[in-house]
Amino acid sequence: MIKKPLSQYTVQERTALLQETKEAYAAFQAKHLQLNMARGKPAPEQLDLSMPMLNALTAEMSMIAENGVDCRNYEALSGIPEIKALFGDLMGAPASKLFVGGNSSLELMFACVQIAFTKGIAGCPAWHTCDEVKFLCPVPGYDRHFGVTEYFGVKMISVPMLEFGPDMDIVQNYVESDPMVKGIWCVPVYSNPGGVVYSDETVRRFAALKPAAKDFRIFWDNAYFLHHLIDTPKQPLTIGAACRESGNLDLYYEFASTSKVTFAGAGVSALHTSELNLAEISKALGIQTIGFDKINQLRHVVFFKNADGVRSHMELHRQILKPKFDAVQEILEQELGALELATWSKPEGGYFVSFNAPKGCAKRIVSLCKEAGVTLTGAGATFPYGIDPDDSNIRLAPSYPEVDELKLSMKLFCICVKLAALEATA
Repeated sequence: MIKKPLSQYTVQERTALLQETKEAYAAFQAKHLQLNMARGKPAPEQLDLSMPMLNALTAEMSMIAENGVDCRNYEALSGIPEIKALFGDLMGAPASKLFVGGNSSLELMFACVQIAFTKGIAGCPAWHTCDEVKFLCPVPGYDRHFGVTEYFGVKMISVPMLEFGPDMDIVQNYVESDPMVKGIWCVPVYSNPGGVVYSDETVRRFAALKPAAKDFRIFWDNAYFLHHLIDTPKQPLTIGAACRESGNLDLYYEFASTSKVTFAGAGVSALHTSELNLAEISKALGIQTIGFDKINQLRHVVFFKNADGVRSHMELHRQILKPKFDAVQEILEQELGALELATWSKPEGGYFVSFNAPKGCAKRIVSLCKEAGVTLTGAGATFPYGIDPDDSNIRLAPSYPEVDELKLSMKLFCICVKLAALEATA
């Protein structure tokens, strides 16, 4: 079949392409595949990289942290000094302004929202006493973020994601005019799913916001700031540095974790914020737990030694992930590029590719893939309440499958895109 934009196909050419695509789809159905690209899980080969960490601590080693805390016992609610120093170096943050918790940064995010709802922050009334609480949600975005605010009954407002971050004119207008806007979700480096890296101008505009609500907070999730796919990654301005410049010290919560660095579900999480915010969070978490897993914190420190050890480790991750992302780009371009019926991101890091199908086709594409044995993230998941008004965006997660399985999944995906687009214009 001739390669040209689908809009230029004659009726006869469209009919022939539709028949060809149906036959290709039927051939995939006959394979009885069982492949999954639904979530950005590390592959087993990535998890294997951290197996030596299980032997980093021995029975003969001292379990005493540098401040004298016995890691086998209680105390040190906010983490041992060594792990704070490690995260501080990676995040460009003072170790004194860090809270290091358990395995999940999402748990820390949930806790921050929960504290605001139940007790209130910054001397303001608890959010549950408000008639309405609103959060801004850059879209497409991370479904688990949206799940947290939906759980608490927050009204979520979509904000378009642009080339260098969220549309800051819209963000500023909402934040500075509406006291019921209490927060915004942000993934500033390799956004989920679009792979956008916020520009320094965007970061500075966030730091310079003058919220109508004193208890407005930026939820700055640095989930992928170590997950590069290129040799010379961007080094954007940190939110902490920008807020120090602007004097807006209490404006943000910055999160990070090692969940996709070492073991997913068995890593270490960190929160960087102001002294005021840390005091509020520590008071609440100190009631919830006597302390997090300091042995795991020590294990990470002994295994990595320092921040450069983490960066070297992440280069090994890159060697596993890059061929997979390259395969996705190659197949999308080969199968769909000339047809000009879809667009997709070309990320320099992170875990996802954001795919924009013809309007009204995303659900159909996901359904077709599932019927032929490939499970994708549900259409609409990248929008609040799971509702994509254009029914267009699909999050592709290349990390977990082996390269050969990934190529097979992507070929089927492209067939489903063409089939859905042709059906829609028939």
